[in-house]
Amino acid sequence: MITIVDYGMGNVGSVFNMLRKLRAKVQISSDKNEIAKSDKLILPGVGHFDRGMDSLNSSGLATILTEHALVNKKPILGICLGMQMMTRGSEEGTQQGLGWVAANTIKFSPNNNLKIPHMGWNRVQSSIGAKLFESTTDEPERFYFVHSYYVRADNSKDVAAYCHYGHDFVASFAVDNIMGVQFHPEKSHLFGMNLFKRYIAL
Repeated sequence: MITIVDYGMGNVGSVFNMLRKLRAKVQISSDKNEIAKSDKLILPGVGHFDRGMDSLNSSGLATILTEHALVNKKPILGICLGMQMMTRGSEEGTQQGLGWVAANTIKFSPNNNLKIPHMGWNRVQSSIGAKLFESTTDEPERFYFVHSYYVRADNSKDVAAYCHYGHDFVASFAVDNIMGVQFHPEKSHLFGMNLFKRYIAL
């Protein structure tokens, strides 16, 4: 069972629908008992960093998810804001993040006439052996992005994929069972569907 964590700020419906198309056993829940029974977790997210962390903290989900991620070692996938909340914190707000990954979330600088937010399709270049990405082709995969902030990882070994928008930034990280993607696989058609297939198969 895969549980999509519902804390009031995620694009849960689209993620759920794509996983159902893949015939995955999936549910949307914020119930700690349902989360505990799950084999894998997905932490989606759309919106402001502090509001997301406020929701996770006030509901008790931050503590529950931290136990499952760091102690029980359940595979957990963060999407967009969900990925950013796995870091130590964000320039978007003042709240501490979950701190599962040695990384910070910072804002794009409006240089080179770049439009902020970074929005639309972009190529993603994965690292060799990155488990959520296609490893049999040299052609970069394409995913759909909508974000003004991005993750900067302390350790290059934690980076599963890069994207370029003015400069290279982390499109995905993977630290043991903890994975994050800055793009929206649920909006990325075949590429997103294939990424979810790989997550289901872990």
